[in-house]
Amino acid sequence: MRVVITGGAGFLGSHLADALLHRGDSVHCVDNLTTGRLANLDHLMGHPRFRFTEHDVTLGLPVAGPVEAVAHLASPASPPDYLLRPLETLAAGSRGTEHAIELARRRGARFVLASTSEIYGSPELHPQPEEYWGHVNPIGPRSVYDEGKRFAEAMTAAYARSYGVNGGIVRIFNTYGPRMSAGDGRVVTNFITQALRGEPLTVYGDGSQTRSFCYVDDLVRGLTAMIDSAEPGPLNLGNPAEFSIAELAGIIVRITGSSSPVRYLPLPQDDPPRRRPVVKRAAEALGWHPGIGLEEGVRRTVAWFHSVERGALL
Repeated sequence: MRVVITGGAGFLGSHLADALLHRGDSVHCVDNLTTGRLANLDHLMGHPRFRFTEHDVTLGLPVAGPVEAVAHLASPASPPDYLLRPLETLAAGSRGTEHAIELARRRGARFVLASTSEIYGSPELHPQPEEYWGHVNPIGPRSVYDEGKRFAEAMTAAYARSYGVNGGIVRIFNTYGPRMSAGDGRVVTNFITQALRGEPLTVYGDGSQTRSFCYVDDLVRGLTAMIDSAEPGPLNLGNPAEFSIAELAGIIVRITGSSSPVRYLPLPQDDPPRRRPVVKRAAEALGWHPGIGLEEGVRRTVAWFHSVERGALL
């Protein structure tokens, strides 16, 4: 089938394009390259079933021809990116989602929204099942991302009710792997780049806050399964193994062989203390579960940074 991926030059979008092309689909990636990188797609340029268009999805979605699925991934996703671009982030969640789902409606295509665990905010329920409505500060600095995604979920559900659009929502928990940018501000990339440079690892708060880390290959399997299904969701996609930030720092220091110390800084506003998905729905609806543990995933990611990003780290 022919799949349109918004945000296709991003970390997740480019891996999804790889997986779809590998199984024989045609892929049209659309990205304005604000946070996406053409380098993520260099290996696909010239592929007979691949096309890339540089365009801002908030201004429309100029895609001609038949479309069987639309995967809407376009949005700044790391805290430094969306805090730097608050209005652009809200626009991606609102106008961008409307243009993407309108394309799916007009072409009779499957629509999959890449939502986020951030819609749970600073959760009062742990671990987080999809039935939980969240605990979000609607006007805090992180709200541009949280509420943008919550609005996108509401629009997806409204289009399904009003127009019968075959829409599905996945809530993505912390995902990591090759092609993450060294300067994206996410905790895994922060720690890896700091460790490889021999710099102190920056831990916010006392390091006791927890996250669940999903390797990108596992996450993409879930996305492709969601594209192939008629499941409306929302479904959590993430690895339910829970680690403290201090534990993650220790794993990365050990795997990189670094002598970096840890530097503690104040915790950012509205930073959630615990984050862990319940993934029972994804297992039942899609037959999906993660298979790559944190240590193996970190080893693969560190190896990629060594081989590809080494020059940017020194």
